Amino acid sequence: MPDRAPQPVDRQLPTDEARDVISLVRDIAQREIAPKAAEEEDAGRFPREVFTLLSESGLLGLPYDSEYGGGEQPYEVYLQVLEELAAVRLTVGLGVSVHTLASYALATYGSKQQQVEHLPAMLGGGLLGAYCLSEPASGSDAASLRTKAVREGDDWVITGTKAWITHGGIADFYTVMARTGEDGPRGISAFLVPADAAGLSAAAPEKKMGMKGSPTAQVHFDGVRVGDERRIGEEGQGFAIALSALDSGRLGIAACAIGVAQAALDEAVTYATERRQFGKPIADFQGLRFMLADMATQIEAGRALYLAAARLRDAGRPFAKQAAMAKLHCTDAAMKVTTDAVQILGGYGYTADFPAERYMREAKVLQIVEGTNQIQRMVIARHLAGPEGR
Repeated sequence: MPDRAPQPVDRQLPTDEARDVISLVRDIAQREIAPKAAEEEDAGRFPREVFTLLSESGLLGLPYDSEYGGGEQPYEVYLQVLEELAAVRLTVGLGVSVHTLASYALATYGSKQQQVEHLPAMLGGGLLGAYCLSEPASGSDAASLRTKAVREGDDWVITGTKAWITHGGIADFYTVMARTGEDGPRGISAFLVPADAAGLSAAAPEKKMGMKGSPTAQVHFDGVRVGDERRIGEEGQGFAIALSALDSGRLGIAACAIGVAQAALDEAVTYATERRQFGKPIADFQGLRFMLADMATQIEAGRALYLAAARLRDAGRPFAKQAAMAKLHCTDAAMKVTTDAVQILGGYGYTADFPAERYMREAKVLQIVEGTNQIQRMVIARHLAGPEGR
């Protein structure tokens, strides 16, 4: 390995405990995830044992209260954990982000009784969650969802289909948004549905361009019956809960995007300093040096943006606009950086012998999930100029 090989990211962390967390994550990533990442992604294998280890290590509930088994870490620390995991394997980083998103409704809006009963298993008991908002006909227009929950005595009966569900078919619990009242956002409620509920099933996983190890599937609810004690928040509050969760979830996607971009940059730097043409390393050619400089700058800017938004969140200040900006910038940057990494590797970058092509395929989905980047621009513009059609 040349002297100019990439080094671990020099992180500015708030406490010694946070530094210990990052050290633990790096150890697990290099020992348990990295050696099998490429092979398992190519085979489409989901690493459930890794998530079990992360749960046992206290890493699946980092931003939540320690009272219920969480790590009680600030978001600025949790997001840097996601970045570290995503840099090694996006299936793992994004999976932790989705699990955190699925736990958000109960952790933030659940009753004390609900939290005592369910959160310990969700945060540190080996369970894995999924978040069910999108449907075949309602993606960006999530308020038009049609999955229904009808009250029958002390129960709710849920019927409908959710689409593009990460961990669909392998999750242990689903946080489900369903229509309990009028059309539009005010008629939606949130429910915590166990995966073994009668009438709940999943379709075959989608065949995807990237992230083949992370199952994405439709989830069907055929008269699934859950007690009212599994309704989270008030009736009709579900859409507000969903949007609040997505504000935080977008920061998770931003951090994952920077992780993928950092991995691509590291691969490009290593290759460019080792590969020799015309008697010298190709990193000595100005055209490539400038590409590497631009890639590194985009990554540093993205990291600063998502951390600034996280610190607003940690301080209890509004951060929705900054979360949308972070998701937009970081995922666009990841797409550009990974594409440039493939270019720097030349023909080798287009082969599966090097990870650059996998990073490029994975980066694309980050511009789509948890609100497309076109939606992020709409969110940002609303904060600047008010709602459309006033």
